[in-house]
Amino acid sequence: MARYTPTVVIAPDSFKGSLSAAEVTTAMAEGVRAMLGPDVTIIERPLADGGEGTLDALLANWNAFPCLSETTDAVGRLRTARYGISNDAKVGIIEAAEANGLPHVSDIPLRPMRADSYGVGIIARNLLDRGVDEIVLCIGGSASNDGGTGLLAALGARFLGHDGSDVAPGGAGLSHIAAIDDSQLHPRARRVRWRVATDVDNPLCGEHGAAAVFGPQKGATPQNVVDLDAGLEHLARIIAAKTGVDMVERAGAGAAGGMPACLVPLLGAELTPGAQLVTEVVGLRAACENADVILTGEGSFDSQSLRGKVVHGVLEAVPPNFPVVVIAGMVRLSAAEIQAAGVAAAFSIARGPSDLPDLIENSAYLVREAAAQVGGLLNAFRLHSRPTGATQHDPRSRQPSLANTR
Repeated sequence: MARYTPTVVIAPDSFKGSLSAAEVTTAMAEGVRAMLGPDVTIIERPLADGGEGTLDALLANWNAFPCLSETTDAVGRLRTARYGISNDAKVGIIEAAEANGLPHVSDIPLRPMRADSYGVGIIARNLLDRGVDEIVLCIGGSASNDGGTGLLAALGARFLGHDGSDVAPGGAGLSHIAAIDDSQLHPRARRVRWRVATDVDNPLCGEHGAAAVFGPQKGATPQNVVDLDAGLEHLARIIAAKTGVDMVERAGAGAAGGMPACLVPLLGAELTPGAQLVTEVVGLRAACENADVILTGEGSFDSQSLRGKVVHGVLEAVPPNFPVVVIAGMVRLSAAEIQAAGVAAAFSIARGPSDLPDLIENSAYLVREAAAQVGGLLNAFRLHSRPTGATQHDPRSRQPSLANTR
């Protein structure tokens, strides 16, 4: 009987500190192909969770190159940032941290009350000028706590004090806002679809809000946290009075220093878990429809992986009962936890006792080797034939073969 060669979808996150998602995908594909031969069908879909690496993951799926924009960092200094446009020129992708990310202000003392998202808005304005129909905005990794006021200001909105003048930029000005003038907003700002990828579900204010949870890592002192939290709540009340949309307790509104506080009510933006958004944009579910298994992975496979990270996004995207295999730097879940999550199996790339520097240095080789082990299992159990009428994922259609085991 004719041998059936499996179709394998490979859709990992990056391995932070060592490999990009595209590099992990390549290494996995090489390992699988080494065991299954050149005729195996491999569908590559590098992923991300809406934070660092999302731009690169989407560009890799689009086979597109990044564009460059002159913009500003979180404290107003000039810098050049990358952004992306789909090949049909309809979708623009912004990784907000390219402009207002923490790494770009690491050379100076952090300024949590001054930092803003204005530079992100400059990139968005460029995309609007280029005529895109949709903007995918990935907002993880910011250095700002301005509730998105800087971004809106770059698009033409004004945040005015009681004297009618513009308030100070950043978190320092939030409590002084008396009115919002959006009459000069970019003419296309409300015509495009805004999809905002968040990697956290924190509310805007309170003990779990943007200032309390993320402010300290952006340099906020205890008093700064109090002031920023009060400022964000004040901003939300001003916006609610204007639009009828209350963002104070909205899940995800606390992401990126509260950036969704302006984007959702004033631009109609949709908040989406980052991993879910990326899997939708790259068409992961459709890619799996005629496949046999999906390989995914990330640096550490643990309980957080099942709460909005890439592995969770994959599990949500694939058809019911579809075989999902995880390859990770470290696997911190038990076999029972892995099975309960809906994952078929998980493999660590570590080959015996290893420390993190060793794993990082040899990560591409180790990922290839782990993927080859998965390929060996597929080689051992791949189909010889499918009985007439059996569906691809019907267990009765899978006939184990040991003909080519190693």
